[in-house]
Amino acid sequence: MKTLTLKNRCQTNATLLPNDFIDNYMVNANGEFVKVYLFLLRHLDDPCSSLTISMIADCLNNTENDILRAFRYWETEGLLRLVKDADGRLAGIELQKTGLSQNAAKTSGAPAQAPVQSPAPLREAQSSAPEPPVSTAKAVPIDTFRAQKELKSLLFIAEQYLGKTLTRTDVDAITYFYDTLHMSADLIEYLIETCVENGHKSMHYIQKVALSWADSGIETVSQAREQSASYNRNCFTVLNAFGIKNRGPASSELAYIKKWAEDYGFTSEIIQEACRRTISATHQPSFEYADSILTKWHNNNIRHLTDIDALDEAYQKERSAAARRSAAAKSKAVTRNLNNFERRSYDMDSLEEQLLNSN
Repeated sequence: MKTLTLKNRCQTNATLLPNDFIDNYMVNANGEFVKVYLFLLRHLDDPCSSLTISMIADCLNNTENDILRAFRYWETEGLLRLVKDADGRLAGIELQKTGLSQNAAKTSGAPAQAPVQSPAPLREAQSSAPEPPVSTAKAVPIDTFRAQKELKSLLFIAEQYLGKTLTRTDVDAITYFYDTLHMSADLIEYLIETCVENGHKSMHYIQKVALSWADSGIETVSQAREQSASYNRNCFTVLNAFGIKNRGPASSELAYIKKWAEDYGFTSEIIQEACRRTISATHQPSFEYADSILTKWHNNNIRHLTDIDALDEAYQKERSAAARRSAAAKSKAVTRNLNNFERRSYDMDSLEEQLLNSN
């Protein structure tokens, strides 16, 4: 039989993706994390590839924190290992074989292959902040239920953000977020990240924020980001209008800000105008005085700055009319007082006779 000659005319510029990844890892992972992993595979065999965290973030339209979260997630899954330099900074990434593939290789007696290492070192962007230390804990097993795996991954990530081993109370709180509040793993991770970045590592504080999000109907990371942006914008507007620097709002002040922005539904421009009038009237920051102004505007259905101008004009007209009424009332009172004097009647003949007799 004649020997057949095979020729490959297919394009070789391609990225190979293991079926094991698709079947057992991709279905449970966040879509953004999958994008990061595929991006790393794309640049694995590129000898000219030289990556930074900021470069990956720009290419995938994510933040640098999103990229670092993806790295930590895939490390807990056992698909990559983060390599640090002597200073503890991220210097490279080693992509590992999938856990199920390794088990299959051991079962069949085939020798296990060495980890596949990316030839392109990952340079940390100079502008990025120092990365939090990565735990040396073992990756979460894959042969568990999805909920159990997500929860274990969450506990691991929480330890990285909080920088400590979780107590039983911490574990119970995170489990409560997941099982009772029905928050997704991504949302819980973003919750912890946001609180830590704002300087709050207390689980009690994190739980208060989680309950607040649940009450506000926040179910996704995008909704949480939108609320955080609105919170930061409103707080900055008020504190800047009051001239308060180098501190955040106190709990009582935050309650006022939330009341004005959420309960009353005022825009930042209207809130800023109330703060400006407060400073003009009291010469000092006063949330109580500003609240009295905004409550009055709310009762008068103020929705735009033009409505405030119309209300001011009506107030000035009423004030002028009241002043005129007051002046008219005072004028009548003076006239009435003059008329109250008793008029005397004189007998001119009698007066003349008295004058003649006196002489």
